[in-house]
Amino acid sequence: MSKTKKILNIPTSALVVLVGPAGSGKTTFANGHFRATEVLSSDFFRGMVSDDEGDQDATADAFALLQLALEKRLSRGRLCVVDATNAQAEHRAHLVKTANAFQRQAVAMVLETPLAICIERAGKRVGRIVKPEVICRQAKEVAPLLDEDLLGEGFAGVFRLAAGEQVEIRRTK
Repeated sequence: MSKTKKILNIPTSALVVLVGPAGSGKTTFANGHFRATEVLSSDFFRGMVSDDEGDQDATADAFALLQLALEKRLSRGRLCVVDATNAQAEHRAHLVKTANAFQRQAVAMVLETPLAICIERAGKRVGRIVKPEVICRQAKEVAPLLDEDLLGEGFAGVFRLAAGEQVEIRRTK
């Protein structure tokens, strides 16, 4: 029996904010559904500034570079997908504010992956270790988020994606 795909309509000039703990599948989802040029990954930018995607000491510089790329893409009306945990409200608020500054819609995509799977996936990563207690903290920040909370933060839409769910992205004007 084949599963039907969930259709997600995303404006072509939107900011898509992925939300989920480490190991929830954000990067895999982003890489499978968006162009490489559209995905702004905090890990990638950590690697860009320090040659080590796991270097947490490089986070401030990485996010400064991510922010610059985000602003340049939004100013050109290009789709942007921010691939980071985005578990904290203040981080999401900054992203929504940036989208609004360029008169672009911000859309949240919450990856609802069971904690045990997140920890298992993170444990299999090579070269970048995220401790289980960090993943637990991130999951506790994300789990209580309701659609109403995210809409109240200024997101134009909220999509929830279950682990393994089949999704098709459709770009809209």
